[in-house]
Amino acid sequence: MTLITNLYSALAQGTLWGIMALGVYITFRILDIADLSCDGTFALGGCISAVFITRGVDPFLTLLMALAAGMIAGAVTGILHTRLMIPAILAGILTMIALWSVNIRIMGGPNISLLGEDTVFTKIIYSLGLDQTLATLVVGLVIGIIVIAALYWFFGTEIGSAVRATGNNEFMVRALGGNTDTAKVLGLVISNGLISLSGALVAQNQGYGDIKMGTGSIVIGLASIVIGEVIFGKRFNFAYILASLIGGSIVYRMIISLVLHFGLSTDDMKLFTAIIVAIALGIPALKAKYSQRRTPA
Repeated sequence: MTLITNLYSALAQGTLWGIMALGVYITFRILDIADLSCDGTFALGGCISAVFITRGVDPFLTLLMALAAGMIAGAVTGILHTRLMIPAILAGILTMIALWSVNIRIMGGPNISLLGEDTVFTKIIYSLGLDQTLATLVVGLVIGIIVIAALYWFFGTEIGSAVRATGNNEFMVRALGGNTDTAKVLGLVISNGLISLSGALVAQNQGYGDIKMGTGSIVIGLASIVIGEVIFGKRFNFAYILASLIGGSIVYRMIISLVLHFGLSTDDMKLFTAIIVAIALGIPALKAKYSQRRTPA
């Protein structure tokens, strides 16, 4: 019974982390950029949401504030990369380091509790009479569907198509007169906005904001993407691919719940996640080598 309860909780948690996976997907797969500011941006959303909730701001409004703050952080990374010509991976690291101090300044300390405060989830619990886990699932699914619909619409527009084309073939876009710098900044803005939004939701759900809550989130996002692609594939349209990322996040949280249930130490979780991602990313290359060896000369 405990295992079923844990898996049910992991299902709900996966929907919240899945929004972060959508943000990571934009930079990692669409723009083909390794944005390492994810850890700082995730914590930024949680810190902002927690601080303003304790100051009496509506918890739904704090989600929008976290979204906006994440977009600003993404713009900073984009400007460092495109205007100052700093390599993308280094620009992300610089933003992440800066956000550590920013988050400390925002909270006035390493963490802040939401005990006794109204959150998005408590409001749903009171208004609909749901339990904590079901309220988490409802909020995660509703916001996830809204985000997927918005991304599907945006990447179907001319500007969104330019962002996708920039990641696919930057030099061709430039040859056709497109502004790839603007496309990169826009992609990073949207990506970090979603990551920060996810951080705000997780902070409200767990009942506190913490400076370290984003540690390792980039690996978790990559794991969700890889698992989603392996299990659900790239069938049908772009909306299906986006939905599969949330599915991958749910599966990942369930895997984590299972291994914890069977005795794996929480201290080893980051190592376990890194191994999953390394194996999943290495499988295509191993398959290609194996196919080449079996192909007759």
